[in-house]
Amino acid sequence: MRERATASSGSGALLVVGDVVTDIVARHRTALAPGTDTAAAIRTVPGGAGANVACWAAHRGCPDVRFLGRVGADAAAWHEAALTRAGVRPRLVVDSGAPTGTVICLVDGGAAAERTFLTDSGAALRLSPADWSPDLLDGVALLHLSGYLFFAEPGRAAARAALAAAHARGVPVTVDPASAGFLAETGVERFLSAVDGVAVLLPSRDEAELLTGLADPADAASKLSHRFPAVVVKSGADGALVARDGQVLVRVPAVPARVCDSTGAGDAFTGAFLAARLGGAELGEAAAEGCLAGARAVELVGGRPPDPTPTA
Repeated sequence: MRERATASSGSGALLVVGDVVTDIVARHRTALAPGTDTAAAIRTVPGGAGANVACWAAHRGCPDVRFLGRVGADAAAWHEAALTRAGVRPRLVVDSGAPTGTVICLVDGGAAAERTFLTDSGAALRLSPADWSPDLLDGVALLHLSGYLFFAEPGRAAARAALAAAHARGVPVTVDPASAGFLAETGVERFLSAVDGVAVLLPSRDEAELLTGLADPADAASKLSHRFPAVVVKSGADGALVARDGQVLVRVPAVPARVCDSTGAGDAFTGAFLAARLGGAELGEAAAEGCLAGARAVELVGGRPPDPTPTA
């Protein structure tokens, strides 16, 4: 029996709810030198896991992508313009009490261009139920929640409201855990309970290991798929695994790439995966689209697809 896609082609919009932040990407070819200078190429770019997912979904052909997030007044106009240029319809709540979230991305000079994040979440984690309205689901076929929502109580409450509204309307929900570090601080059981009922969970290999206590990504994917209808584990250079009903159904190889910056590769995967699912692709086909987008993402600086009008 052929596995059916989450939503059929042309059936509705994708709504992404989550974080939007300002990324300061510092690529250093040599090891950091404590107490003195380390030469680096530094750029300031729009980011945030949720916003990145939305932009990659639009880039991969989803015709109607919407985004809900919270920013400070300091950068609201800049972020709104960047999302709009990317083909996303933003609804940004301007926070009068906190600045826009900022992440310093330290990208090393190794072959994998591994990144380390210094995160000041600012307004991003202050999204609350007051910012949510069931009307946001009008015309929506798929709701995606960024994992960063679940790392602070206001976001968890907003996520609960969004999940309840989506379930009431029969709109499937997907979640990307987003951060192994914050996930560990929040607690595995607390997170799993909060995302109960989602249709697809999209963890990275590290996140899947943390959620299950299993070091093998296939074992972790299988275990998680007893709890969620579908699980897609993103494993970077090792591709991706798709699991359902306690077994791995598909192993998708990675796409070769010349790595420049690994920031946002998982977001690119998720965005392309969601766009493919809304276009009617099966899980394995959508995961292959995700691997392709992830490969393109690591060849770029920052977590977004190329800006169609970078001088705007």
